[in-house]
Amino acid sequence: MKIRCRIKPNAKHDESVDLVDGEYVVRVKAPAQEGRANEAARRVLAKHFGVAPTQVTLVGGHTSKHKTFEIVR
Repeated sequence: MKIRCRIKPNAKHDESVDLVDGEYVVRVKAPAQEGRANEAARRVLAKHFGVAPTQVTLVGGHTSKHKTFEIVR
């Protein structure tokens, strides 16, 4: 399944996913540098959906706040 996400880097702590306006909102501690926030978001989404992090792939929006992830079950 593919999901749209809005990533909020530099949060106080990694936070579960909220659904707002059709997008999942993910807050992560990691900064938006060198893909760190993308990797942290991938781990948060994996935990939220109960899958291994290797089953979550960033497929769009690599440098944007708005991203598309694919989750394989």
